[in-house]
Parts: sequence; C-alpha cells; structure tokens
Amino acid sequence: MMDGHSTPIIAGIFMGFGLIPVFMTKILFITSTRIGDAVLSSGLYQYLVDHYPDCAITVGCGPLAAPLFRGAPGLERVIVMAKRKGGGHWINLWRETVGSAWDLVIDLRGSGTSWFLRAKSRVVKRKAASALLEDGTPAHKVIEASRVLKLTSPAAPLLWLDERAKETADLVMPKDGPVLAISPAASAPFKEWPQHRFSQLAQSLTHDGALKNAKVVVLGGPGDEAAAELAVRGLEPSQVVNLTGKLGILETAACLAHAHLFVGNDSGLMHLAAAAGIPTLGLFGPTDERLYGPWGAKTAIVRAGGSADEEDRKTLRFSEASLMGDLSVAQVHQAAQTLIEKAPSI
Repeated sequence: MMDGHSTPIIAGIFMGFGLIPVFMTKILFITSTRIGDAVLSSGLYQYLVDHYPDCAITVGCGPLAAPLFRGAPGLERVIVMAKRKGGGHWINLWRETVGSAWDLVIDLRGSGTSWFLRAKSRVVKRKAASALLEDGTPAHKVIEASRVLKLTSPAAPLLWLDERAKETADLVMPKDGPVLAISPAASAPFKEWPQHRFSQLAQSLTHDGALKNAKVVVLGGPGDEAAAELAVRGLEPSQVVNLTGKLGILETAACLAHAHLFVGNDSGLMHLAAAAGIPTLGLFGPTDERLYGPWGAKTAIVRAGGSADEEDRKTLRFSEASLMGDLSVAQVHQAAQTLIEKAPSI
C-alpha cells in the first residue's frame, strides 16, 4: 500500500497498453476551465507529485484556474486554454503539446485531443461509471476525479500558496480577533442567496453569535462588487474589510486561510475555503451538493429545499433570479453555529 492508495494504480493503467513503467517524468495534466472544478482535482495532481517526485508536469486549464497552479510542486508550465470558437482552444493545446513525448497524459476533460499526442500512456476520463456510487447515487467530483487513476481513497483537494500570496494576505487581512469570510456572488444569479441576508447573517454571528466581534471580510472577483456592497449594508464600516475584485485567485485563497469561518454560495471560492482547511459552510439549492459540496472534515452544507437531482433542474441555469429564497437566515445561522462548535474537535 502507498499512503492509503492501492499499489497497482498506475501499473494497472499501463498494463492495458503493454507497458509497466518503473519511472515517469513528463506528465500532461488537463483539468478544468472553472476554478471550483480545478480545486477539486488538485489532490490528483498532488498524488502524481508524491509518487513521481522528479516529474515535470504541464497543466492545461482555463484562464480562471491557471493561477491556482502557480506554486504547485513539480510544475513545468501552464498552458492557458482560453475558449475559442470551434474548439480552437483544443487545437491550440494540441499545437503546444504535440511536439513532446509524454510519459503520461491525464485528461480530466475527456477530450479527443489527448489521443493525438505521443504518450507512453494516457488516461482519459470517461463519464459513465465514475459518475455514480455503488448505490447508484451521484459521486462527488473529488471521488470521480480520483477514480480516473483508480485510487482507493479520494485525493483530497489542497492549495499551493506561494510567498507572494501569503505576503498579500498578511498585509490585507485583519490581524486580531476572529474573521468571518463571506462570498455573496456566484457564477450565475440562480445560485446566489439574496445578498441582504448575508448582512443579516453577519450581524447575528458577530453580535451575539459564535463569532462575536469578528471582522467581516468580503471576497469575490471582478464584477462582484455590487453583490458585495449589498452583503455588508447595515454593518459598521469599521467591521468590514471588502476585498472584492482586488485580489488574484491565489491571494484570495491565502486570505481564506486566515479566516475562522467561510459562508458562501456554491462557487469556486467555497471550494477554495474548504481546501484551505477552514470551517466552510456552502449554501445550496438549485445545484447538487452530492456532486459539488465543499470537501473536507470541517465543511457543511445547508440547502434551500427541493430536489437535489440535477436532472430535475436542467432549465434552472437559465433563471436570471435567485432560486435560494427558501433558505432563511435562521437556518444558515444555526448551521454556522453548529459547524463552528464542531470544528475544534475535528
């Protein structure tokens, strides 16, 4: 056994191609465009580093996710796949990689590009079997990614924070007392809890709740400023540190590592918080927490009710209004209190 994983993982994969390598060095790792999915696959990247310590890894991913790998060990380069019409980003990836002889290509996107590269072995994600647990329920994306390499234990997400990110966080984050981090925006309006409820939640948690006298740090990307303003309306200005749109993604992750609790919608920042190892409460409703819930012992979710089955909600992504209205401040407050009280014993 190796760190809780089965020994024939890579060997079994390679035997299908008539090869059982003793050593691998040059690896192409194709992962997601989105921040959240890239975070959820980070444990798989780390697994490769741990078991092939002299590997040189090239990452292919979208522009939003690319900075996550800035401090990753074993990194040779990142190829940014900015989406283009007609699949041009895949053609560009092929052009950038076809001249190399790869020991292993891992394609978590299940693309056809991987099959047109020179590789001693390649592992291309297939959707069918890996998407379900033994009881037929959906498998979490961490489990699904880990199955690509036949790992017997899920490869937990993690962050690689470099000194630049850490120094930025040290400069901008509150120094004394507890910190409540919130992220009131999401990639689509239907996933957003009404912003004014974040303000109400922050008041209840920091006035007489489990985070009494805590500073409230608001995080989000460019374009999330309006949501951030609504989320802190009514709070004392001296209590709020609004970093929305001011930081890169790795700097945001470093800031999250300083927080005592994160509360946010189903989003990339939620997964960053969970990977940072802080208590993380995800707010769900129109998306499936069985697939995308925050991963880790210090995480919890609270949902707005309704079916958790993505198949029942195919049209929801077209909604231009929040579908999280059924989730009350009292519900979220209680879930946050419970998570904070439980976290020290984990």
